Amino acid sequence: MGVIIILIIASIVVAGGFLVAFLWSVRDGQYDDNYSAANRILFENKTKTEKNNTKQTN
Repeated sequence: MGVIIILIIASIVVAGGFLVAFLWSVRDGQYDDNYSAANRILFENKTKTEKNNTKQTN
């Protein structure tokens, strides 16, 4: 019975550590990306061969 209590406490401590790390990364701006998500659809992805062909024709 005592082992279960120790495991519960240990799991709460580990989960709290992950929560603190997540909140820290959010506050530091780790997940901020204001540019690419909104503008990704506007730009066409070119393959390497298309890039090489445009360089040769110019």
